Amino acid sequence: MTSTPFFDKSTHPEPGKVRLTTERLDGTVALVTGASSGIGAATAIMLAANGAAVALAARRKDRLEGLAATIRDQGGTALVLESDVTNEQQATDAVEGTVAELGRLDTLVNNAGVMLLGPVVGAPLSEWQAMIELNVLGLLYCAHAALPHLLRAVEDSPRHVADLVNISSVAGRVAGKNRGVYNMTKHGVGAFSESLRQEVTKRHVRVSLVEPGLVATELAGHNRAEVLETMRTQFSDVQPMQAEDIADAITYIVTRPRQIAVNEMLIRPTEQE
Repeated sequence: MTSTPFFDKSTHPEPGKVRLTTERLDGTVALVTGASSGIGAATAIMLAANGAAVALAARRKDRLEGLAATIRDQGGTALVLESDVTNEQQATDAVEGTVAELGRLDTLVNNAGVMLLGPVVGAPLSEWQAMIELNVLGLLYCAHAALPHLLRAVEDSPRHVADLVNISSVAGRVAGKNRGVYNMTKHGVGAFSESLRQEVTKRHVRVSLVEPGLVATELAGHNRAEVLETMRTQFSDVQPMQAEDIADAITYIVTRPRQIAVNEMLIRPTEQE
């Protein structure tokens, strides 16, 4: 009696053969927010190296110009978009400017964010407002503007898949003391990402959540002096990750074949508890 396989094996490699699981991004366009430094800049460079034309969005135009020059010197295509994504119109303009100048949008990396830690009691309300405006509203503005283009990209791209990658934090997985509102914003990003994933995954827009632990970037530098001192003590024995480590993870996510979706990736330094 001959059995019929339950799954179609047409996409599986023959025994003894290795299937390449990394796909280049040639002919695609990526928009990276918060691209002027750290994870955003490193991600833009890696996506460009994998063939994507990259739109760079952030407030610091001089930094973006320098990054664009680096990408172009390496043979890539880069578009500078001076933008504050906490402003709904500027966020929308960044998305629409990407499509107008580069022709399409296949990948959005929602990287822009701010981390302002400290006790809830006595905290400056301005810090809470800044985190909600950037970590939540800025991300939502960009996602809302990008989704129609990502859905369209699925139809007319040779890869027939698009990606929306939201950068969260370990703080979006585990709530800790003295980071109450930051925890709240990043937990919110996780909840939004999972709900949206369920909504669009069968339309082949992949929604992925990346949750880094300690990374050596400018992110912590915006904190008050007493908060910085506490952080130095807390992480004194931890070797931090580099921005390129997270960029490598993001690039891994968006270069998977169409049938593979990496929904969530939690990345900590080896020594971080």
